[in-house]
Amino acid sequence: MGTTLDTFEAIVRRTTASSQSDLPEAGLHPFDLRNIHTKLPPKVKRLFDDGHCAEATFEAFKFVDKIVQKIAGVDESGYKLMMQVFSEDSPILRLTDLTNTSEKDEQRGYRFIFSGAMMAIRNPRGHEVEATDDPDVCLDHLALASLLLRRLEQSGLV
Repeated sequence: MGTTLDTFEAIVRRTTASSQSDLPEAGLHPFDLRNIHTKLPPKVKRLFDDGHCAEATFEAFKFVDKIVQKIAGVDESGYKLMMQVFSEDSPILRLTDLTNTSEKDEQRGYRFIFSGAMMAIRNPRGHEVEATDDPDVCLDHLALASLLLRRLEQSGLV
């Protein structure tokens, strides 16, 4: 990142822009602005663009679930899958070397993030008929799905 002066200049330019087109972000898709993972299925972006935000979120987390299922070789899904494969005691998928407390804590933490995402984000959108999300909430969810995918990549699992 630049200097404090550069940061200040960027803020001033944003607040004094005469129109949205003067902003450096103008014309960028929200997925680009939020760095949404490019490996998410194209269907996710189409659903988002068509205003079907809850469905876009659901499809993104189904994708994360299927990726974990595939690389782990486990015929389970959702919460049970994540709790099983990311166990810090006998993991099928290792996100760290598990050689010290910090690495074990990270493995355990991601175990709960992956499983929690399935329970709190994916499941309600898969079971509720009238589930809706606004675009900002959807982008937050998709950013989390992107983080999870990148963590798998960082570990060399994908």
